[in-house]
Amino acid sequence: MGVNEVITAPQSPWQNPFVERLIGSIRRDCLNHVIVLKESHLKQILTSYFEYYNNDRTHCSLDKDTPIVRPMQHRPDNCGKLIKLPRVGGLQHRYKWQQAA
Repeated sequence: MGVNEVITAPQSPWQNPFVERLIGSIRRDCLNHVIVLKESHLKQILTSYFEYYNNDRTHCSLDKDTPIVRPMQHRPDNCGKLIKLPRVGGLQHRYKWQQAA
């Protein structure tokens, strides 16, 4: 496959651009906007963020798709309503078309 292993020093994320990018995304999108109260609170926030990151957040490197592929949703012909689905405790959102009643 042409993949070569590169060994990095322990606890040196600046040597790995992929990890550095992920850590930056976690800080910008999540941790810069909350006050963490204790370790269990941090775990809850990060679990919620990782679910959002993989299921809802679009990635340019994936051609604006999500890592866990979801079906594309189109606006309904009968003028459905656009609803906001809060993610990560309301820090981020996903939008979805709801069928008109």
